[in-house]
Amino acid sequence: MLMNILRTVSLAIAVCFGMPVMAASVPNVVLIYADDLGYGDVQCYNPARGKIKTPHIDRLATEGMRFMDAHSSSGVCSPSRYTILTGRYHWRSRLQSGIVGLWGEPLIGPKRLTIGGLAKQHGYDTIAIGKWHLGWSWPIPEGRARQFKAGPGKGEVHQETRAVWQEVFSKPIKGGPTAVGFDQYFGTDVPNWPPYCFIENDRTLGIPTEYLSQTLIGNNQASKQGPALKDWTLEPILPTLATRAVAFIQSRSETETPFLLYMPLTSPHTPLSVNEEWKGKSGLGLYADFVMETDHIVGQVTKALENAGLAENTLVIFTSDNGCAPYIGVANLEKQGHYPSGPLRGYKADAWEGGHRVPFIVRWPGEVAAGSVCHQLVHQADVMATLAEITGATLPPDQGEDSFSILSLLHGNDKPVRTTSISCSIRGVPSLREGSWKYIAAPGSGGWGKGGNQSQPVQLYDLDNDLGEKNNLADKSPEQLEHMKDLLEKLIIRGRSTPGPGQPNDVRVRRYPAKQ
Repeated sequence: MLMNILRTVSLAIAVCFGMPVMAASVPNVVLIYADDLGYGDVQCYNPARGKIKTPHIDRLATEGMRFMDAHSSSGVCSPSRYTILTGRYHWRSRLQSGIVGLWGEPLIGPKRLTIGGLAKQHGYDTIAIGKWHLGWSWPIPEGRARQFKAGPGKGEVHQETRAVWQEVFSKPIKGGPTAVGFDQYFGTDVPNWPPYCFIENDRTLGIPTEYLSQTLIGNNQASKQGPALKDWTLEPILPTLATRAVAFIQSRSETETPFLLYMPLTSPHTPLSVNEEWKGKSGLGLYADFVMETDHIVGQVTKALENAGLAENTLVIFTSDNGCAPYIGVANLEKQGHYPSGPLRGYKADAWEGGHRVPFIVRWPGEVAAGSVCHQLVHQADVMATLAEITGATLPPDQGEDSFSILSLLHGNDKPVRTTSISCSIRGVPSLREGSWKYIAAPGSGGWGKGGNQSQPVQLYDLDNDLGEKNNLADKSPEQLEHMKDLLEKLIIRGRSTPGPGQPNDVRVRRYPAKQ
């Protein structure tokens, strides 16, 4: 591959002469991270039981590589975001279960390397556009928290509350994207939570002065009441993110400096704030309409790369943070013939495959064969080590502890790059993969999913023969079960799953099955 050879030569020259790495030697990187998009919501992953049209995402697969066995770190949001950015399993941090809460502290510490920070070290300009949900150091005065956590039915804002909001939202907000490796940030922290406004870099765009209209709370729209800009609505959020991304890409056409764009979308997660031109397009309901609108946003970004003359030298990754949320009307979708998890069991929040096996597509012209499919086990943690190998970086021993480079897979090698993988449920229940074997340290989904034989405290599946996780082999394969239990403990204790010196976890890792 000519580009690969040129990259190697130019990197060698740069090292020898102390020159900075330039765009000719490394690709731009665009990471599009959908929110709650199920494995079966993308047409090319679910041709038999998928009814939603996703032509732009499908085109990425046609022009690149589609991974069939790719996983997020969790069945829910914040932990998966931590892992894709840091190359480290989230459960090594303080986040042992759940997500970062409303007004929560930063989950990524200042000494933790992110893909943004790694790219910056190697001459990239870096930007994050979209949903953050990894915490900030909100400058909320001690004793004032009650004025930021409004209950339902709030209407008029008292002057005392408005004064506190004015004080807080006039200050910089530390600990966000620009504190952990991104030159720029634009987005809405969590679209269904306050503050209901955009944030640019480390400041809110405008000062929230009102409560969000109560008509926008509930019914798969916003879920928590709180500070909002006057007349804030939800539909413009996603298109605004796209506009910002397109403008950024257009601005890169005149510079040779490579860039990394991390674009965590707010969709198709609630609020299901579908814009008018997309309402009814799917014929399947609002969620499916929102998936189609999400696909359209992907098309806008890829079109912008083409228009700017950047597509040929840009590595595009498309994936999702976890599976489809069952509360958006999954039962009705399945009645109409659309199965958001495809052949998988479970949905968002679950340790079953539907919770964390996700679409993962890579397009890189000249490097990744068009229309290729990879069945090897990969994990979103692997983005970090892959970027490191592409840029010629060596990760420090205490960074990217669970990240394996998939560059060889992208180049067509069909040998495993990792033998194990861990993904957790919302409650923190771990599921461990080794080859085709999967161990779940609980009797059920570990999340919201129903089912599971409660008389069997743990689960063991052979996914090669039972992708739908119907036949629990825990009683029939006791030696394999004990091996998986021991392996999980070793991976926890070592503080890493990659080769290298053992590292400390941030906290004592919670063990499962949970003791009664």
